[in-house]
Amino acid sequence: MKIFGVGMNYLQHNKELDGALYKPEEPVIFTKADSALLKNGKPFFVPDWASRVDYEAEVVVRICRLGKGIPVRFAHRYYDAVTVGIDFTARDWQQRARQNGLPWTICKGFDGSAAIGEWVELPMAGGTTALPGGVDVQDLHLRLDIDGKTVQEGHTADMLYTVDELIAYISRFFTLRTGDLLYTGTPAGVGPVAIDNHLEGWLEGRKVLDFFCK
Repeated sequence: MKIFGVGMNYLQHNKELDGALYKPEEPVIFTKADSALLKNGKPFFVPDWASRVDYEAEVVVRICRLGKGIPVRFAHRYYDAVTVGIDFTARDWQQRARQNGLPWTICKGFDGSAAIGEWVELPMAGGTTALPGGVDVQDLHLRLDIDGKTVQEGHTADMLYTVDELIAYISRFFTLRTGDLLYTGTPAGVGPVAIDNHLEGWLEGRKVLDFFCK
């Protein structure tokens, strides 16, 4: 199983990180180790080697078939479920990596850094991808609450690169396999987590993610 992440995929998030509204010339892709996956409501253990670890709530899609060199127009056939996940980021390590042109391997891929919620299946009838009720994958609202307070909200229509565009791009370089995961980028509102925080993630008003920090 491979875990792909996308950086800089919402304008307002780019502004909060870099002070400017911009779209990268190409999608910013990184990977996480399989040991990063955190599921079934298990706690996230805040690493003691980082001075600041940020939450980044994202829509995550699940790859459902083998694919390589997938055209955008066929990309919708390659995922079958969505949820909310947290791309935990060791922000101080990321800042050093960006300043020195180094990879994001540690700051993004450490153990437990890919929290994942309950999957919501996508009906595939008629060549479209929609949640029950006909909501398109590019028309999803996500929300993250910490200790009962909303800290982050987003809408997939605001993505700079759509889910289908991301899948087409990634499949130029990597063979996608059933069970691979794609974290599609975070909207604005990221911030640090602390021990004993309670995180709850919502997709279209449905709670799909619920766990504590330890």
